[in-house]
Amino acid sequence: MPFDVNKNYIAEVTLQNLTLGKEVKYSDKYDPSLLQAVPRSLSRDAINLPKVLPFDGLDIWNGYELSWLNAKGKPVVAILRCEVPVSSTNLIESKSFKLYLNSFNQTKFHSLAQVQEHISNDLSECANAKVAVHIIPSEQFDSLQFGKFKGTLIDDLDIEINDFEINPELLTVCEEKTLETLVSHLLKSNCLITNQPDWGSIMIKYSGNKINHEGLLKYLISFRQHNEFHEQCVERIFHDIMTQCKPKQLTVYARYTRRGGLDINPFRSNFEAPYKDARLARQ
Repeated sequence: MPFDVNKNYIAEVTLQNLTLGKEVKYSDKYDPSLLQAVPRSLSRDAINLPKVLPFDGLDIWNGYELSWLNAKGKPVVAILRCEVPVSSTNLIESKSFKLYLNSFNQTKFHSLAQVQEHISNDLSECANAKVAVHIIPSEQFDSLQFGKFKGTLIDDLDIEINDFEINPELLTVCEEKTLETLVSHLLKSNCLITNQPDWGSIMIKYSGNKINHEGLLKYLISFRQHNEFHEQCVERIFHDIMTQCKPKQLTVYARYTRRGGLDINPFRSNFEAPYKDARLARQ
């Protein structure tokens, strides 16, 4: 894709303003101004996604380090689940999200419902769309279970990797028609700003001409040195599969391991609703 000076300048300035990768002071008093937004258009323009998105879905966040003080100053702990729609103008930058959640630690709230309302309102303002928020209290922790991706695991294929540059041409199909679900735990990319590794598992469900499994696995592994946010990687994978393989139906769902108490699980599909399944073992 030709280098667009204006687009790349805007992206550079936008990303330089983030706290990610910079030394910051942690606030223990509630402060919604800590949240930082990243326009989704930065990456969507780069891969030429149409204005009418070819998918629907959510960015599903889980926060395992949520705590605040009750009205008497006694600590409360809980697990947070948030759902950011793909239609939102912005994605929420993960380090700013962590700093924001830390700001609850020494702040008094009268109830779990009050905390939930604050988080929903603050995240919705940052994302510029309604963000659904659910808080799981500690007395319900025992009800949480591990889940797994159901499908054909392709990680044991005997393939040779010669380079780690993303190459959509690795994605090929044959004339056979199929409906199948493929799973890999070998997804890895790097943070766009800090270059720290992001580890994930991915599920690809589609109908149409059968995708070559070896080529798909090579393609997924080629993200190993790629620098991009979780949400952007999943949208790139969806776009490349649609462009190269032209399936009638496609779902791409990745669940990333947590960092700083947060995991991000982008779900993109052109035919089905997001799954409400449990976290994977690595999460």
